[in-house]
Amino acid sequence: MAVKIRLRRVGRKKSPMYRIVVADSKSPRDGKFLEIVGQYQPRTGEKAINLDSDRVNYWLNVGAQPTDTVRSLLRKAGVLKQRHESRLAEKLQAKAVPVGGGRDEA
Repeated sequence: MAVKIRLRRVGRKKSPMYRIVVADSKSPRDGKFLEIVGQYQPRTGEKAINLDSDRVNYWLNVGAQPTDTVRSLLRKAGVLKQRHESRLAEKLQAKAVPVGGGRDEA
């Protein structure tokens, strides 16, 4: 099952509001989904994006692919930058700590 993080439209006519959901890629736009991970209200200005970044990171770690629009929203919210920096720090930390594979000097 291919999993996507995408937008689901809710709200009134001419006043859109979107839920950021994790769904099977074959389900319809406003159909079945696995989990709601945030909201996007484009007409509210600065406080337009409301995300549960822990759950977004969980779904990204297990292989969910964000759509282009959701990827740009995650970038604006700083989730992707935070994720990149934490993964880079883990990688650098793993390189700095030698694994005891060499000879012991006594």
